[in-house]
Amino acid sequence: MTEATLIQGVNQALRIAMAKDPDVIVLGEDVGVNGGVFRATDGLYKEFGEKRVIDTPLSENGIVGMAIGMALQGLKPVAEIQFMDFIYPAFDQIVSEAAKFRYRSGGEFPSHLVIRTPYGGGIKGGLYHSQSTEQLFTSTPGLKVVIPSTPADAKGLLLTAIFDEDPVIFLEPKRIYRTATGELPEGDARVPFGKARIAKEGSDVSVFAYGAMVPQCVQAANVVEKMGIHAEVIDLRTLVPIDVDAIVGSVEKTGRAVVVHEAPKFSGFGAEISAMIAERCLYSLKAPVLRVTGYDTPFPYTLENLYLPSVDRIARGIERTASAT
Repeated sequence: MTEATLIQGVNQALRIAMAKDPDVIVLGEDVGVNGGVFRATDGLYKEFGEKRVIDTPLSENGIVGMAIGMALQGLKPVAEIQFMDFIYPAFDQIVSEAAKFRYRSGGEFPSHLVIRTPYGGGIKGGLYHSQSTEQLFTSTPGLKVVIPSTPADAKGLLLTAIFDEDPVIFLEPKRIYRTATGELPEGDARVPFGKARIAKEGSDVSVFAYGAMVPQCVQAANVVEKMGIHAEVIDLRTLVPIDVDAIVGSVEKTGRAVVVHEAPKFSGFGAEISAMIAERCLYSLKAPVLRVTGYDTPFPYTLENLYLPSVDRIARGIERTASAT
């Protein structure tokens, strides 16, 4: 075990996968010589060369289209989209082609394809560099959607993604690239999909989150603990596949639920979790499910701190849910 940041977990996963399998290819804008805009691919170009770490033109449609072609030929491409906000030109390639090739071919053509992209706010990047649009991909059958919140999960989940047979949208919370620190296992330490992590044990309220909201929720849980409220924080880690058993088990234990994410509330992924709880845990609920989210407006630049769910806003949501009848 070594102490590392989340971005180092991403970098290690890429390095291990490329050393293990010569079919793993990294491509994207500035991923080569410059090591990526956030330095996630730092050092890979020097170690593996220009044929395996490919600097591409500024064309998201081209990056993903090229990656799909590589996957169909048996390679395992890892494409980087510099910011999630830039992924829209490649949307048709992702949902119409990448998500469907393995199924339309009856399994003859695998889709070993990962699309990595930093997402979310917290770095004052403005409305074109701060969006959270994970729900666009969770609603597309054929895609897996993964969001780590710790260095160990960034490494382990990315390794699993690279060797998975389905295309994976791998969302990296850039707000905590260098602030989320923790132990990083050595070697090929993969983390399975569909298994949530209990970030903090509790018995009064279940709090469900992912990405940069997980540490915010843990801090909020520590705040309400001083009031005598013991919140359980569940880090979902993968949205597709999702750990239904972990969600149901936690709510059946606490009887109360709060869902937290950066994306707008309306049609956000929290609505899916809320519906899941209503369908499976109705008779266990002691209060309505509460969502603490971003607002239903374009992401603001000057009001970023108000838009993003803060520790205080999450704590107030937990307190409100704990006292509701």
